[in-house]
Amino acid sequence: MRDVSEDRRDLAGEELAGLAAIVGPSHLLVAPSDVEAYAHDWTEDLAAAPAAVARPRTVEEVSALLAYCSARRIPVTPQAGRTGLSGGAIPVRGGLALSVERMASILEIDAANLVAVVEAGVVTQTLQEAVEAEGLSYPPDPASRGSCCIGGNVAENAGGPHAAKYGVTGRWVMGLEAVLPSGAVLTTGGKTRKDVAGYDLTSLIVGSEGTLAVVTKAWLRLIPKPRSAAVLVAPFPTLEEAARCVVEITRNGLLPAALEIVDKPAIDVASAKKGVTPPFPEADARLLVEFDGGGDEEVERDVMRCGELALACGALDVVLATDEARRRALWDVRRGISEAIRDRGVSVELDLAVPRTELVALVTGVRRIARGAGLDPFCYGHAGDGNLHVRLLRTGETERRPERFEEAVSEIYAEALRLGGTLTGEHGVGIHLRSRLPLRLAPPLLAAMRAVKDALDPLGILNPGKVFA
Repeated sequence: MRDVSEDRRDLAGEELAGLAAIVGPSHLLVAPSDVEAYAHDWTEDLAAAPAAVARPRTVEEVSALLAYCSARRIPVTPQAGRTGLSGGAIPVRGGLALSVERMASILEIDAANLVAVVEAGVVTQTLQEAVEAEGLSYPPDPASRGSCCIGGNVAENAGGPHAAKYGVTGRWVMGLEAVLPSGAVLTTGGKTRKDVAGYDLTSLIVGSEGTLAVVTKAWLRLIPKPRSAAVLVAPFPTLEEAARCVVEITRNGLLPAALEIVDKPAIDVASAKKGVTPPFPEADARLLVEFDGGGDEEVERDVMRCGELALACGALDVVLATDEARRRALWDVRRGISEAIRDRGVSVELDLAVPRTELVALVTGVRRIARGAGLDPFCYGHAGDGNLHVRLLRTGETERRPERFEEAVSEIYAEALRLGGTLTGEHGVGIHLRSRLPLRLAPPLLAAMRAVKDALDPLGILNPGKVFA
């Protein structure tokens, strides 16, 4: 892995002793073999080792750790599942990695108020399965839901396939317990569904990438579990035709729970890893469309209409999965794309988002730019949101000429911005996009963001080196 350390801060013996006194010696990791796993997330091959890793169990321990580090100007990198793709959890300044992995309790599932109260280290899928057992649903579902944690989801305002209908994480956060760099503990919001008493600090912390506060607990909105669901797969001769169909689906008043687009290279590598053979191997792209609702009749109506639209847009066929096992198998392949591509070598994933009506232009532009640089892109993502993930392997000619790879990446980002889009739809800025953020945000907006950071973290100890160049 490539070391991306910057102005590394090591810890003296007395500092390590002070930190160990807060969390206990067994929960302060210092040995290189113990620390290695906390040096990276899922971003390319980047790493930067912290001087130590603290694994607190309570908010009081988090508060004491931050107060201790603030007094000594020790940089602190908050970590949860470390599944991010922007480098947000990499301790680029050394110092202390603060992992919330031991804060993993589901404290309450309040069915009457449709609220779950959970600690930051709860794995997203664990929460989903727990509430589903109560006949409820927590819809946000990042692709890494089996290993990502609620604290990281909140920090990144994570999305996922079902954001097409249900929105990203922030829509489901009713309140937070969070610790400022000074050690002060904030509680924002809670079970009350309407509350405009003062600034909306909950929304400020959501998506702040761990640069403003460490989230330790969340109050999350739930809904009744949909009674019926069905998945439709539509293969298309070209990626552009599949993208065009996305616009037609939404234009015709349909609201899928999920609307995913996957090109042939992505489906092929994911299917091979799962040991399955995808139907219609000649298809250049596929749409994976899920509908859910209160009953079979409602879902069947929407699925039939969607199938008709797909065929009218040029789909080779339409395949329907209504049973749970078949739906899970389809989603298993979709969720395995990123991991399957990572197995092929070092790659970078671009997290582009444009208005849905510009999706055709985006996929056309991405392929033109990438292939012009000698790259074979993998294109897939949350088409219902206009959110396209583009994976580019650092192989071939661009491996020998890294500057050409970077030129192609820059051209693709420029194309997304030209189409009225953004640099990142759900992965965040982290270290990966910090130098490019001024391309998206005007100087007055960047200055306002810096002012917020300076107000809450005047010493700059919390997740330094992220978001701002």
